Amino acid sequence: MSPATKYPKAPLPPQTQPKPGLDSEMTPKPMFEGREYRAAGKLEGKSALVTGGDSGIGKAVANFYAREGADVAIVFLPAEKSDAEETKAAIEKAGRRALLLPGDVTSRTFCDEAVERTVQEFGKLDILVNNAAYQQTHESLEEITDEEWDKVFRTNIHAYFYLARAALKHMKAGSTIINCGSITGLEGSKKLIDYASTKGAIHAFTKSLAQNLAERKIRVNCVSPGPIWTPLQPVSKPADDVADHGGDTPMKRAGQPEEVAPAFVFFASEADSSYISGEILTVLGGETRAG
Repeated sequence: MSPATKYPKAPLPPQTQPKPGLDSEMTPKPMFEGREYRAAGKLEGKSALVTGGDSGIGKAVANFYAREGADVAIVFLPAEKSDAEETKAAIEKAGRRALLLPGDVTSRTFCDEAVERTVQEFGKLDILVNNAAYQQTHESLEEITDEEWDKVFRTNIHAYFYLARAALKHMKAGSTIINCGSITGLEGSKKLIDYASTKGAIHAFTKSLAQNLAERKIRVNCVSPGPIWTPLQPVSKPADDVADHGGDTPMKRAGQPEEVAPAFVFFASEADSSYISGEILTVLGGETRAG
């Protein structure tokens, strides 16, 4: 089936959820299975840690990695356990081992523990995917409290630093770190000032860390999506804005998580991207203003 007819176009049903949000409560549910995707064993024998792996993009990435042959650990908030169990089932269906790591990435201690538990379970860590994020729309800068500004930065960029630092103790030549940025980090966002600021930081962190790790032969790249249909939307925006999410792209719809996951496979696979590090790859539904 062609993507032109397979994927739902905007507007979708208006909806909201309390934070942190669940795939299972969205209408329609985000598509993560990748039923038309054909795996080729690109990550056979690898071990991966994916934050925010319970839902949205992280869920699709965990599923695709397992189908490519990797064992996968996923980090998620305890309130997201039901979604995480669905991810675990998908990983195991692909014949790989799954490790569930409930906790809060704003805690440096938890980030350290998540890495150590992954290594204990799988014996190594080859791929780190920094994906977990927090956002909330605001009409003005004055609406953003000190506490919320701090939470956005601790979730969206401090955690990337904590996890990368912990992971590097175990990573060898050929390992890779893949960060999740955003089009907002390249173009800014009127109502997501704090979130967009963290995404810009992630892009700079990616390029700087890639330079720093080049001699160790560890690659660092970033996937920067546009509007994707995930629980991050109904927990952070008015219901009508959620319904129109992605409607202003050339493709007239939000992307689905399964449409973003192959980019993460590309960066994780040495067969595909061994000569690429420090790159920011945009996935924008036909938009061409950034990239």
